[in-house]
Amino acid sequence: MYSHILVPISFDPDRDVSGPLKLAGLLATPEAKITLLHVVEQVPAYAISYMPVDYLDAARKALQAELDGLAKTLPNASGLLIDGHSGRAILDWAEDNSPDLIIIASHRPGMQDLLLGSTATQVVRHASCAVHVVR
Repeated sequence: MYSHILVPISFDPDRDVSGPLKLAGLLATPEAKITLLHVVEQVPAYAISYMPVDYLDAARKALQAELDGLAKTLPNASGLLIDGHSGRAILDWAEDNSPDLIIIASHRPGMQDLLLGSTATQVVRHASCAVHVVR
């Protein structure tokens, strides 16, 4: 049983967040703190000029609302948005906040993942706490 669990959340259509959320509920102590973390990657400068002025603010509000809705399904859970590159930002947050478990979803690896590496792979290789990968 774990007392501080980090669950990185990806809203990509091919990612299913139900498995990691269910596992977090099963592995958490009754008073555990569960953080649902979504990393917002930077939009390239050349693309930002083609977006409506309030697009980024509206997107952040929508993402936070989704995280808050997911957090309501677990006791003592909260949703958090941070900026950065997903793998590095998750590891940096974990280093600063010391969770004792990270539960991360992974998709079936393809050739791109073998060449570039995935977020889950980066977290598994470099996290200083236990990592549970849900596929």
